[in-house]
Amino acid sequence: MAAPRKYPEELRERAIRMAVDLRRDPATKTGALRRVGEQLGINPETLRNWVQQAEIDEGHRPGVTTAEAQRIVELEREVRELRRANEILRTASAFFAAAELDRKLK
Repeated sequence: MAAPRKYPEELRERAIRMAVDLRRDPATKTGALRRVGEQLGINPETLRNWVQQAEIDEGHRPGVTTAEAQRIVELEREVRELRRANEILRTASAFFAAAELDRKLK
């Protein structure tokens, strides 16, 4: 289960939008994340991570998108479940094979 989010989604989107707008203008680019973070009460490093992920999601920066990351998590969960099911079936198969062998030997 995911941890509860510290910041509401609306605040996150607003902060990203403000930071991206400020970074587009060369006059306000330097320190934009720090200024927006201070205005909205968000750690600048957190805001930097949000902006980077938004740029990846929009295709402006290389990396794994949020949707791809979620899909990977789902696939990894499915692989774990399938491996567990296979192990259960392997164990059951060995058990019944041994029981069948015992029955044939008697």
